[in-house]
Amino acid sequence: MVDLVIRPTVGPGNKIIIQDQAGQPVLTTADSGGTLNNITGTLSEITPGTSGNLLTSDGTNWASAAAPLSVDTLSFRNRLINGDMQVAQRGPLFDSSDGNNVSVDYTFENDNDMYTLDMWYILSDGDNVIDVIQSSEAPTNQKYSLGMDVETAHKKFGIAQIIENADSRCVGLIGNTVTFSFKAKVSATTKLDNVKAAIISWSGTADSVTSDVISAWGAEGTNPTLIANATFENTPVNLNLTTSWATYSVSGAIDTASTSNIIVLIWSDVTDTTVGDFILVTDCQLEAGASATSYERKGYADVLQSCCRYFQAIVGRGWITGGASNRNKEPICTLSFRSNGWIADGYVRYLQTMRATPSIKQHLGGNTMLQLNASGGADEFEDLKMNYTGGVDGCWVYCNVWITGTSGHSGPVTSNDSSAFFGFTAEL
Repeated sequence: MVDLVIRPTVGPGNKIIIQDQAGQPVLTTADSGGTLNNITGTLSEITPGTSGNLLTSDGTNWASAAAPLSVDTLSFRNRLINGDMQVAQRGPLFDSSDGNNVSVDYTFENDNDMYTLDMWYILSDGDNVIDVIQSSEAPTNQKYSLGMDVETAHKKFGIAQIIENADSRCVGLIGNTVTFSFKAKVSATTKLDNVKAAIISWSGTADSVTSDVISAWGAEGTNPTLIANATFENTPVNLNLTTSWATYSVSGAIDTASTSNIIVLIWSDVTDTTVGDFILVTDCQLEAGASATSYERKGYADVLQSCCRYFQAIVGRGWITGGASNRNKEPICTLSFRSNGWIADGYVRYLQTMRATPSIKQHLGGNTMLQLNASGGADEFEDLKMNYTGGVDGCWVYCNVWITGTSGHSGPVTSNDSSAFFGFTAEL
C-alpha cells in the first residue's frame, strides 16, 4: 500500500480544499467512505492551552479552559479534621478560670496536652501558658480561626493534631512526601517573630500515641527535643509570620522506619513573649505531595461527624423541675430506677461510632448541679455526678452516688448551667 500525500503549493495562505462534484466538503478515510458534513469557514490551528485544560466550544469558537474539580480532587485530600476550626463541641474558650469549661475530671482546659477546639490540643512549656479561643477573626469570606492568646510570658507554646492510623488517614502519606499548609497571622512581630511548623512521625504502637511529644522545649530559636518514637520529618525553620493573613507550608518525606501515625505542630519558638500576644491559625491541611493545594473545605455537618469519632458532647440546656411546661428544655440524658433503693441508670446512644471505647468527661461550671427529676418530681435528686460503662456505639450512664428511688420512676437529668455537658472522649 502506498500513502497519498497532498500538500498545498509552498506559500502563505494556501489551503487544501476537498470537495465533491456538488461543491460539498468530503473526507474519506476508508474504503467504505466517511463523510464530514456541515463544515463552513476556514479550519485553522487551535492555540495550545495549559496542560490538563479542557477544549471547549461556544458554538463558534474553540477555547482552552481549566478542568473542573474532579470527585477525586475533593475526596480525602486533606487528612486533618476541623482544619478551619469550625467545630468546638467543648465550647469556644479554654482558660484557667473556674467557669463553664472547668471539668470535675481534671484541672483547667488550657493546660499542656489538653484538647480544645475539636481535634486540636495544646502543647506548651508548662500549664496556663495560653488561652485558646475559637475566634471570628478569619481570612476574607471565612468564619473561624484558632487563637492562641499568651497568658504566661516567656514560654514556648503551640497546637497539634494527631492523624489516626486505623481509619486509613495515614494511607498514602507514610513512605511519601507530604505537605502541611495553613493560614496564620500574629498580633505583632516584635515578640512573635519566630513561628515554626513541623511534620512529626510516630513509630510506636499505632494509635497509642503519647500526645505530649515534646521532651524538652529548649532555648529560644532551638527546635524542641522530641520524645522517643517521635521524629521531625522536616527541618523546622522560622516562617516569618506577619500581622496579615498569609498561607505557609512545610514539606517532608515520611520515611522513618515503622511510622504508624503522623502529628502536625505549629508553635512559637521564642521565649520573650508578652501577655496578650496572640497567634491566629486556620485552614490547616496535610496532604500527599511536595506542594500545597487549595484548602479542601467541607460543611459543618460533615466535619462534626468526623469529629464525633473522637469526641462527643451531650449537652443539657435548662433546669427541668417537672411538668409539661418544661418540655422545651433539653436534658442531658434520661435515667430510671430498676428497683427500690437502687441506682438510676439509662442508655445513651452515641451520635457516631467512636474510635475506641471512650472515657466520660463531665464539663461542669463551679456552681453546676445535675438534677434527676424522676416521675415529675416524685423522686428528685440534686448535685449528682455520673459514671458509665459501655463500648464504641453507646453506653449505660448511671449515678456514681447511692440514691434511694422508687422502682419504675424515671426522668431527665438536667443542669442549672446551660453550658454543662457530658463529654465522651476517644481522642488520640
